[in-house]
Amino acid sequence: MLRRMAAPAIGVVLLLAGCGAQGDGPLTGAPSPTRPAPPTIGADEAAAAFGLLTRLQDAWASRDCAEVAALTAAAESELAGRACRARRNGRPAPASLAYEDADYYVPDEPGDRPWVAALAHAPDPAYFLFTEEQDAWRLAYGPIPLTRDAPRLDAAETVRAVPADDPEDGLRARLVPQKHLAYLTDPAGLSGVRFAARDAVTRLRDELAGEAARVRPDRLDVDVRLVPGETRALALEGGGALVFHALTIAYRQRGRRGEVDHPLFGAAAVRHFTGKTHPRTLTATELIVLATEAGADGTMRTVALRRSLADITAT
Repeated sequence: MLRRMAAPAIGVVLLLAGCGAQGDGPLTGAPSPTRPAPPTIGADEAAAAFGLLTRLQDAWASRDCAEVAALTAAAESELAGRACRARRNGRPAPASLAYEDADYYVPDEPGDRPWVAALAHAPDPAYFLFTEEQDAWRLAYGPIPLTRDAPRLDAAETVRAVPADDPEDGLRARLVPQKHLAYLTDPAGLSGVRFAARDAVTRLRDELAGEAARVRPDRLDVDVRLVPGETRALALEGGGALVFHALTIAYRQRGRRGEVDHPLFGAAAVRHFTGKTHPRTLTATELIVLATEAGADGTMRTVALRRSLADITAT
């Protein structure tokens, strides 16, 4: 069970593991083996995780790609390679990481790798998710700017992380990435996966369907892939889950008459990543990071989404 505690001094809503009564053990015989207690995460640990954003912003500003790699994990580590090195060739830094006024959500059963989710309210609402790896906090997802109002977490008494083996919310959470893959690769709508007409993922699918026409006479192929990693989810009030996940979109562009005429991400981005000015082929990778509401009724709604250019190669 998780308990909700306010910490006004640092603008935090912290969900901490509750304490349960321990049953009577056997009076005789050897003690049965017990598993080590999961790591305890409190206010200081949650604040430390969120505090690494300052270090990460400094690393991006100083083009310290080794530090960026050390401070990121999961989806965000996709940007620690060529996207970071492109900064040395003049590519602008990512959006500011100067976020504050956060609500923190700490799972009661963090597993082998503790993690913390956060909803920062300033300067604009955005989700973050941090994981602990090699005894250090890293940013796994974020910032993910909200595209609609944040759903209400089951925060009164029983807010919890949704375990992967949960037969209801856990199953819904596990299926969310696959459903996104099916939806985005099915412009005809034959997969049966549905999003609302104004949903951010619907707009993304419509944009992908129109990209080939926008770069003519160049040829363009688009491939959507899931980012490997464990899906993280928090329980919602009334059932369902808030799922954090990511995917990548690979764009392969070829000039029909030799050189590429209309680089999808612009000529400046091509120069920053590749140093080339007249490529014949381009391969670009875009990172899509999402927070998705998987409702108890089977519906999906995009709560937050961010797109970042991760790589461009050229020949």
